[in-house]
Amino acid sequence: MTNGIYTLANDYVYNQLVALLNSIEVNAGNVPVCVIAYNDQVDKVRAEIASRKNVTLLDNPDIFARWEEFSYKVWQSHPSAIQAWQEQGIKKFYRVGENRRYCAFDSKSQFEKFIYLDADTLVLQPLDFVFDKLDEYDFVVYDFQYKDPGHIYNLSSPKLLEVFSQERIDSEIFCSGFYASKRGIFPPDQRDWLLSQLNNGDSDVLYMSAPNQSVLNYMRMKANVSFYNFALNLPTNQATGCCVTSPHFENKDYILYDKGNRLTYLHYIGLSSKLFNQVCDGENIDFPYRDIFLHYRYLHEPEQRPKFTTKAKAYNAPPSLGTRILKKLGLTG
Repeated sequence: MTNGIYTLANDYVYNQLVALLNSIEVNAGNVPVCVIAYNDQVDKVRAEIASRKNVTLLDNPDIFARWEEFSYKVWQSHPSAIQAWQEQGIKKFYRVGENRRYCAFDSKSQFEKFIYLDADTLVLQPLDFVFDKLDEYDFVVYDFQYKDPGHIYNLSSPKLLEVFSQERIDSEIFCSGFYASKRGIFPPDQRDWLLSQLNNGDSDVLYMSAPNQSVLNYMRMKANVSFYNFALNLPTNQATGCCVTSPHFENKDYILYDKGNRLTYLHYIGLSSKLFNQVCDGENIDFPYRDIFLHYRYLHEPEQRPKFTTKAKAYNAPPSLGTRILKKLGLTG
C-alpha cells in the first residue's frame, strides 16, 4: 500500500479513536489506517480494529525499541531533562509512548506516503490534496503553530538563534497533531548525525513539556527536509483553522466550515481524554464542538449515544464551593 493514515492510541483514548476512524470512513473515503499502539493497554483497540476491514494495528516491539532508543539518546544529550524527569518519578523519559509516532518514518513501516493524525482529531474532508503535495515536498502540514513557537522550542535558550534563524522559526514550525511525510526520510545515518548535533549543544533548544513535538520539529528543520504548510501558502480567503479553540466554525451536517471553507480536520487540542470519557459515560459536560464529536463517536451505534437529562456543565467551569472546601481540607483530589 502506498498511501495511508497513522494514528497513535490505547484503550484510554478509545472513544476518540472510534470517532476519528468513523470520520475518516465518512469524509476521507477508503484510505487504509494503521493504529500505532501507544502502550500495552490496547485490548479495546484490538477488538475495534478487528471489526474494520481497512484498519490495522502496529504493535511491533522491534520497531518500537529502535525509535525509543533513539529518543532516549536525544534526551540524554539534554543538560537537565533526564534528571528533572527522574525527580518527578518519570521512568526513562517523558511520554515515552508518544515517540512511537516516529515508527511511520521507519524503513519497514507500512505506508510509503502517510498522514499522521493524533487520536483527538476528526477528519472532515478528503485528504487527496495532502497526499498529492507529497509529490513535491517531503513534509507537509496545515496549521498555525508558527504563531506560537514557545510550545516547540525553549525560547529562553541562547543557543536557539544559533541553530535556527528567526525567519525559519517564524515560518517552519508545526503542530505534531497533523503532518504528512514519507517512509525512510530519517535513515539511521541521518539520525546519528542529528544525535551528534544535539550532543554538541543543540539539545538546549528542545522544549521539555512537549518532547516529541519539539524533537520532530528539530529533526525536520535541522535535516532541511523539504517543507510545505498549507496555512502559509493558501490564499487567506481559502485557508482554514483547525483547532477547537476557534469558536467561529459553522456546522453544516456535521462538517465544519471556516468562513465558507470546509475544514480539513478538527483538533480537540487542550481537552483531556478524561473529559471525552466522562461525556461518553453520560456526564453532561459541554465543550466546544461536542455534538460533532458525539456524532462521529456513535455513528454506527446511535442507540449507545448518551442521553443527557441534566443541565450541561461547562468543561472549564470553576469548581463548586463544596468541592473547593473539600480540596482545601485535603478530602478530594
